[in-house]
Amino acid sequence: MYFSKALILAFAASALALPQGVKPQKRAGVLTATTYDNFQVSDGVAGNALDEVNAKFPIDQTDLAGVDPNDLAIILAARVTAEAAETDTGGFNDAIAAAGSSTAAGKALQVGKIKNKVLKLQLEVLGLQIQQAQSGKDNTAKIAAEQKKLTTNINLDKAAAGQTSQSVDFTGDDDA
Repeated sequence: MYFSKALILAFAASALALPQGVKPQKRAGVLTATTYDNFQVSDGVAGNALDEVNAKFPIDQTDLAGVDPNDLAIILAARVTAEAAETDTGGFNDAIAAAGSSTAAGKALQVGKIKNKVLKLQLEVLGLQIQQAQSGKDNTAKIAAEQKKLTTNINLDKAAAGQTSQSVDFTGDDDA
């Protein structure tokens, strides 16, 4: 009789020790809001744009559910700014048109535009993945579509490895 009571108590204690609905642990933010010229990756040379983006936005991609909400806001705002640097007045499209796409300056701006697209698309994919991990909203189709574009631009960047890359003087920030 004593043995069975002890066994039952041992099972009860072990059941209470099991994790109950483990929630993702939120981490402190790792990003700080800054201006486009501080987070852009278009200067320098082509070939490592994705690594440059990941260095500027060092998010732990193994625990997206735990990403700080402020970091997510910065990622989303930076993506919008990177897109604006491509298409808005004074952005890459205007600069390439003004320089001429066949000139050395125009070619360097085109290489920079590809690196900027890697920035924009990596932030888009990362933002969608974080939102999906945190909310449970299914972003799978959108992630796949944006990942396909990202892969295309990563390959273009790698194909241009070593070529001069030029950014644009664009005003914007990643402050949410």
